[in-house]
Amino acid sequence: VQLVESGGGLVQPGGSLRLSCTASGFTFSSYAMSWYRQAPGKGRELVAAITSAGGTINYADSVKGRFTISRDDAKKTVYLQMGSLKPEDTAVYYCYVVDGFRRAYWGQGTQVTVSS
Repeated sequence: VQLVESGGGLVQPGGSLRLSCTASGFTFSSYAMSWYRQAPGKGRELVAAITSAGGTINYADSVKGRFTISRDDAKKTVYLQMGSLKPEDTAVYYCYVVDGFRRAYWGQGTQVTVSS
């Protein structure tokens, strides 16, 4: 299993970014996918999750109304569209999946920095 994130960078407060996570090594369409983040000095927290076929979507309260998770099963990619970014959104963002054997996999992470 391999998860490769991209799309991070430096953005001003109020700006937008779209993160992508491209997966390989498993049947992508069959599994829920999640985005987590870890800010400096803090633990890793769930940002958003989407079930297979996008049937159920959940967001952390801190990002509701600003972030949108989506998936393209044909491209084996999950996205995180982030808007109205705040300095407190600064973190390393990780893609996450648990396979059918309950093994958890993380991507390498992509840095998002919100600063003027």
